[in-house]
Amino acid sequence: MGAAMDENGNGRGERLQLMLSPEELSLIDDFRFRTRMPSRAAAVRELLTRGMAAEGYAPAKFGQKSTEFGVTGKSKPPGDRAKA
Repeated sequence: MGAAMDENGNGRGERLQLMLSPEELSLIDDFRFRTRMPSRAAAVRELLTRGMAAEGYAPAKFGQKSTEFGVTGKSKPPGDRAKA
């Protein structure tokens, strides 16, 4: 089976499947429409990115392509988070 494709035809290596309660799904949909995300998957990726950034992981730089962007890549070592 090949890599999953996002809405722009870019390959993503792994599929992540999770079960959500109706309330959780409603929250994701509310976020999606409020922020004008093109899909639930895009909204979940954005929420992951924001959550990782809150924990000290580097955000994407302006102008980066989707294929260059992921939710990995620490901006600071864990011990340096409190100094920010």
